[in-house]
Amino acid sequence: MSGGVDSSVAARLLMDAGLEVIGVTCVFVDDDASRKAIEDARCVAEMLGIQHEVKDCTAVFSCQVIDAFVSEYAAGRTPSPCVVCNRTCKIPALIEAADSLGCDFVATGHYANVVRRRGRFAIAHAAYEPKDQSYMLALLAQDQLKRLLLPLGAFEEGKTAVRALAREWGLPVASKSDSQDICFIHGSHLDFLADRGLAEEPGRIVSLDGRVLGRHEGLHRYTIGQRKGLNIGGAPEPYYVVEKRPHANELVVAFASEAMIGSACVSHMVWQSVAPEENARRCDEQGSFSCSVKLRYRQAAVPCRLALGTPDSVRVVLDSPQATTAPGQYAVFYDEGVVIGGGVIEQTMRD
Repeated sequence: MSGGVDSSVAARLLMDAGLEVIGVTCVFVDDDASRKAIEDARCVAEMLGIQHEVKDCTAVFSCQVIDAFVSEYAAGRTPSPCVVCNRTCKIPALIEAADSLGCDFVATGHYANVVRRRGRFAIAHAAYEPKDQSYMLALLAQDQLKRLLLPLGAFEEGKTAVRALAREWGLPVASKSDSQDICFIHGSHLDFLADRGLAEEPGRIVSLDGRVLGRHEGLHRYTIGQRKGLNIGGAPEPYYVVEKRPHANELVVAFASEAMIGSACVSHMVWQSVAPEENARRCDEQGSFSCSVKLRYRQAAVPCRLALGTPDSVRVVLDSPQATTAPGQYAVFYDEGVVIGGGVIEQTMRD
């Protein structure tokens, strides 16, 4: 129970389904926002008449999420901390709490569904597509998925219906605003990185053919696909950031027609609906099979072919060129709305 409307309504729905519910608030950062979340969750639990526990997760969160976030930016990559948190921190912490409290399952307020395919568990799209958070849960392992309940996944009207229920039930968080994307950053992520010692190292902005076009203020200040704030004048059309080269401290830019990608290499794959040993049977003579992929959270899934490499690495070949995305983000593969698996993007290619 994060102290928000989603987890609060999820708790009440589970109670209405006849389950015995205990509210657990995981504290990831010791700050005013977390203390307010604890108090809000406690008020909801008291109103629902359920036990409420607080679990200190600050140490593991700092190691698994915050340190990794800073390290990835220092390496010229763009991390996705919420995906990492769900797999390595939030869901493990809830399962640990469930074990200590004698609970069989854990539940969250994510908008997604857990399904079974051929004896395996997998995350599937939420009924309300605009709020779908399946991408954020795509790296959960089988032992985590088999204990996970997602009561909000079936809501066809999404957050509107959830807030309506919260008001109907008189929950004190019915009108509470949604949480921000990165819970441990209040303000600019650049200030956050600077506070953790990520130094400004200005360098060259270059074109794909190596021409020097300007100066950047530090690679971590830029995002792949960024168009504004490059301060490159005299060009017939806008430049886009297409690559970071930490070894040379260079920021690579290109025009829109050159900023599209055709394929990507993905590592550290986690397979959900399909076991790794079953993948080969899906492949054609070229060693690939058709599916769809999300290359970033807020992108629609697009058709692609998935070519197998090692058990934990693949190459995704897009059916049509897509806007470039950043190494360090996640590629999540789907088959008719069900997660096949996902992994971290290591490299993108324009061909």
